[in-house]
Amino acid sequence: MFTTGAVLPSRFDPLAWHIHEMLFGFVMAAVAGFLLTAIPNWTGRSPVGGGLLALLIGLWLLGRVACMVSALLPPWWAAVADLSFPLVLAGMVSCEVVAAQNWRNLPMLAPVVVLGVASLCMHLQAGGVSVPEGLGWRLGVAGVIVLVSAMGGRIVPSFTRNWLTRRPGAAVPPPGLIDWLALGALHGGLMAWTFLPEAAPVGGLLLLGGALNLWRLLRWRGGATVGEPLLLILHVGYAWLVLGATLLGLATLGADVPLSAAIHALTVGAVGTMILAVMTRATRGHTGRALTADRVASALYLLVALAAITRIAATFGAGWTMSLLEVSACLWVAAFAGFAISYGPMLLLPPRRQ
Repeated sequence: MFTTGAVLPSRFDPLAWHIHEMLFGFVMAAVAGFLLTAIPNWTGRSPVGGGLLALLIGLWLLGRVACMVSALLPPWWAAVADLSFPLVLAGMVSCEVVAAQNWRNLPMLAPVVVLGVASLCMHLQAGGVSVPEGLGWRLGVAGVIVLVSAMGGRIVPSFTRNWLTRRPGAAVPPPGLIDWLALGALHGGLMAWTFLPEAAPVGGLLLLGGALNLWRLLRWRGGATVGEPLLLILHVGYAWLVLGATLLGLATLGADVPLSAAIHALTVGAVGTMILAVMTRATRGHTGRALTADRVASALYLLVALAAITRIAATFGAGWTMSLLEVSACLWVAAFAGFAISYGPMLLLPPRRQ
């Protein structure tokens, strides 16, 4: 679109379409994959598969096509098609959790519901309904970062603790007050920013959340994992979250920090890195491979990091903006296409036996 002037037959303007599809297409698919992979471990039940999984994939694809050509459809058809995916996903997750009486993980429904509501807000705004400007995408970003921070606090220290038990050195401390304070400040700041994006106290709360989450991250002993990229990348992903929250706080306070820099540190940086990190680790673990990064995985991590760096740099370098956007896009595509090419066969072939 930027380089050729091409226009999609969508009710979303080009920027809104990009935001919507990255949040509620790309990220929503990753959230669904994470939940459907994790729930069998939480509940002890068989994974969702067969016709139900095919239905879910079909609804996801239907939503993507409908949003792309929504201007050619009767009003609200695209919204109904798009929102069917989170609705059915929420139903599947709730059924699995309730059937196993695994009430501890019932709150994991919240991100799916929040993302569905956020997507609806964007559809309403595109359809001409009076909705506060940007409310939908801000709620979507906030919901995703809340999920990353909460789940990151589970898996990053847990995986690091398990890895360090086999090596001399300082152990990872158990969760404590700092974790609750860090999440409280961050989540409160993100939710407040969703509805009051220009309020100075919100910026201060986000800066506090960034500082406390940096403290939280440092307690996880990431420096000791330098020798294992499969683990180190989880710490890097959380570091992007800290940077993004800090930049968002500065932008909200009126500092000379572009809002786009903060948003892309949180999305391309934190979310993109975490998704790639969890996908590579889960693929290796579920196919019977050693939980260690090979050169391909390390290269993928480098590509997504460079994609985030160049995308943020594009917001500062006025004369180089378009070139940096193109470079960032190519790096992003290379990272995830590289994952599909190198890790896809692992998922399609029978699992190895160790």
